[in-house]
Amino acid sequence: MSPTSTQWGSYARIAEALRVRLELLPSGSPVPSETVLSGEFGVARNTVRRALALLAQEGLVGTVPGRGRVVLTPGLPAAMLPAYRRIAADLQRAIAAGELAPGDALPSEAALTRQYGVSRGTARQALSFLVSLGLVCAVHGKGRFVNGARSLKGN
Repeated sequence: MSPTSTQWGSYARIAEALRVRLELLPSGSPVPSETVLSGEFGVARNTVRRALALLAQEGLVGTVPGRGRVVLTPGLPAAMLPAYRRIAADLQRAIAAGELAPGDALPSEAALTRQYGVSRGTARQALSFLVSLGLVCAVHGKGRFVNGARSLKGN
């Protein structure tokens, strides 16, 4: 049985269906709301949110303040992404390149605030986004660390 044939793989099936649909839309087009999509696919909003997070990680959708989620053109200049997504993308690249290895601590919110010239809330949003993708785990009182194994996400 493939992972997408179970309820646990529903988000991947939804992401694939949306991926096909998004290819037909011009950049900047609105993406249906989580509520609309959860009704369409017959799943919980959290499942839709996970599918949309996957598409966001791929750079196919983004969030625009005041507009919600919109279709992005792959390769969209980083300057057009929200600040938290630019920070998250930089950290994702560092993880993918091995500059941040499994178990390594990520920069603190204060360090990211200084480095990127953003508010602490924006830095926190970037780190939380990486946690939601399962790339990073948060340890209360210690900071955020690169996940070394998927099993860390559930613990």
